[in-house]
Amino acid sequence: MTGDTQRHDDARPQRAPVGDQPARAVPRQAPTPEGRLVCTVERLRREVLEAQAAADGRALVELAKGILIGQLHCTPAAAARQLDVLCRDSGMSPLELAADIVNQASRDHVSEIAAEFVERTGAAGDPAVQHSAVSVRLRTAESGMLAAADTQAVAESLLTNALGPLGAVAVAVWTAVPDGSLALAGHAGFRPGEAARWRHVPPGVSTVARLALRERRLVTLARLKREGLPSIGHLQWPDGGRMAVPTGTGGRIHGVLEICWPQPLAPQPPQIERQVEALAELCARTMDASPPRDLTTTEAVLPDVAELIDLAEGLQDPAVVLTPVLDPEGRLSDFRIRHAGSRFVDPVGRPRGDVNGALLLEAYPTAAGDGGLFDIIERVHATGEPFRAERMSLTALVDQIPLTSVADISVSRHGAAVLLIWRIEDETARLADILQHAQRLGRIGGFEENLATGETTWNAQLYALHGLPATAPPVRLQELPGYAHPDDSAALVRFLRAVLRHRRPASVNLRLQRPDGITRHIRVVAEPVLDADQQLYAVRGAYQDISAQHWTEVALAATRDQLAHTEAESAERNRLALQLQHAIMPPTPPAIEAPGLRVAVRYRPAETESLVGGDWYDTVVLPSGLIMLSVGDVAGHGIEAATGMVVLRNALRGLAVTGAGPAQLLSWLNTVTHHLAKHVTATAVCGLFDPSTRVMRWARAGHLPPVLVRGGEADAFPLIEGLLLGALPDVTYVEREVQLEPDDTLLMFTDGLVERRDSSVQDSLRHLVNAAGAGAGDLDGQLDRLLAESRSDTDDDTCLIGIQVG
Repeated sequence: MTGDTQRHDDARPQRAPVGDQPARAVPRQAPTPEGRLVCTVERLRREVLEAQAAADGRALVELAKGILIGQLHCTPAAAARQLDVLCRDSGMSPLELAADIVNQASRDHVSEIAAEFVERTGAAGDPAVQHSAVSVRLRTAESGMLAAADTQAVAESLLTNALGPLGAVAVAVWTAVPDGSLALAGHAGFRPGEAARWRHVPPGVSTVARLALRERRLVTLARLKREGLPSIGHLQWPDGGRMAVPTGTGGRIHGVLEICWPQPLAPQPPQIERQVEALAELCARTMDASPPRDLTTTEAVLPDVAELIDLAEGLQDPAVVLTPVLDPEGRLSDFRIRHAGSRFVDPVGRPRGDVNGALLLEAYPTAAGDGGLFDIIERVHATGEPFRAERMSLTALVDQIPLTSVADISVSRHGAAVLLIWRIEDETARLADILQHAQRLGRIGGFEENLATGETTWNAQLYALHGLPATAPPVRLQELPGYAHPDDSAALVRFLRAVLRHRRPASVNLRLQRPDGITRHIRVVAEPVLDADQQLYAVRGAYQDISAQHWTEVALAATRDQLAHTEAESAERNRLALQLQHAIMPPTPPAIEAPGLRVAVRYRPAETESLVGGDWYDTVVLPSGLIMLSVGDVAGHGIEAATGMVVLRNALRGLAVTGAGPAQLLSWLNTVTHHLAKHVTATAVCGLFDPSTRVMRWARAGHLPPVLVRGGEADAFPLIEGLLLGALPDVTYVEREVQLEPDDTLLMFTDGLVERRDSSVQDSLRHLVNAAGAGAGDLDGQLDRLLAESRSDTDDDTCLIGIQVG
């Protein structure tokens, strides 16, 4: 079988023989029925091809007329006459002349290539050669595409005749499948293996073609690698440019034409983009399965939509069948409501006959808004991808008044037609459904009791609250005391008297004893219903399960009681700790007199009683004549810190009687601290001053060193090793000697004097040294000034000892 794609040489005119020999006469044979059929098929095929070529070339002729209108500033009729005159004078067909005009007006890269070709061949002075070189590209591409039998042949013709001169190396034609995927319908210039790998692109994969399909416009990518979008051949030309344009007819997008360049693509002029779009439109011819358009009307000649109408009639929801309406240039302008289903319900209540057969934008002009219903239907018609949306607003004009309703929308394409289905929400049913869910979540059940007939109505939630089956008779209000805890009887009597006798709304909380043995805490709310004579005839109300709230309140009350008890205990502990601390170290201790020394103390307790700490100081004249000076700080606050302070202070006093040096005293004190209960830790400085030699031996256990003020200058003692007390069981401490002179002042203190949250200890100590060196006056004045200028912000206890050498 030859089929529609077979070409017959006997249907073409015969060429004359070469040379002087006359052509031999071929005897005519009687045509057979099969021959007549073949000739008829071939003639009809030629007519179809000619009709398609004429229809596809009409847009090119109209474009040439538009160029003449712009260049000659004339009317469309004058441009048409001028085009006829040019055809007669040049002897060219209208299509050839239109291609020549468009190419000369665009002055694209192909025209430059053709001019270079003319110059190289030495025919620059021949107008006929120039004319042929400039117009041959577009006409050749169009002829090749019109003669192509499928999309693969179209892609090869495009690359050979039109896009190759532009520098393109490959072409891919994608078909847009309604499920959102892309299929490779034709390609040229790519490796066979590459085309096989890209024969199908699943939905949701972002590619160059998908980008053009989503934006529904021509897309240019200067460098494919920089954009990060994969596509066919992206490994072969990673730095190349891409151009992709949707292909479609009659408002429907059939696929995407993608063009590949091996090098980065510079911005293209509008003329090139228009020619690529025109080639894409011609490319869509082989991808369009719909019947040809009737050029005498503005609407497409669609196949019979009877099956789609039957489908719309079989649906339970309102549905309409829409068909596209095209403008004279073949662009989509509107949709015709071909059929409104028998269950059609207009969003504003118009009858079915008012919209059946009307244009969509005439029936619903507000649908033309940005992102509105018309845009949705247009996208579905173009791409074939269905659309679903819940609670979408539909607006229609009635007497110039916009009326809006909310509906669930479904739009799908069937062939060239579109099926629109919506379901308008019943607000009453929706509110009832919301109320039912709210009652279930709030564990609320409603009732109504008719006192005249004795009929009582419950909803399903109330049966669940009572633990009764739905077939059980409801419990009347007067029967409610029999289902409640006996201790709630008095409250129920007051509730029933208020509702039934005094006819006023009332509520009561009770413990409902269910048949399954479970007791629930229930709040009952009721209100009387009066008739026209102000007589009570019904009671309405609700039950609410407040068991969770009740037990939460019980737990909260218990927590409050426990918290109050804890607060009272804490206050008592703090009071005892404060009394103990003040008993050992009063806030304003008197000055201490010792041989060769004058000792003054300043103690500032914490600002809040809850921060009672373990700071201590001590000055003791030992039997040997030496004077022990110590200061320390027990970690933590409260009664534990205060009792630990008392133990360590008294232990150090007792150990000092042995005559041991400060390092040995701190070592023994560390052993005492380590074996105390609750693992107390502390810091301390211990010094032994000899009044006869004015030599002071000192040691430290994790504490800040003393500060020496001499002759208006101050400096801290050199820092020596010493681990804090209680960290390890056996620790050896180091001691140093300092020679003091008359009028020297020695400052010993706890960290509450210098510690800040926003500064390091070294910075805070440096500030104290500067302040001590800048001061003058007697010892009491110095201590008062240092305490007043303290930068500490930790609200801790502060202990400051000043020792002035006599």
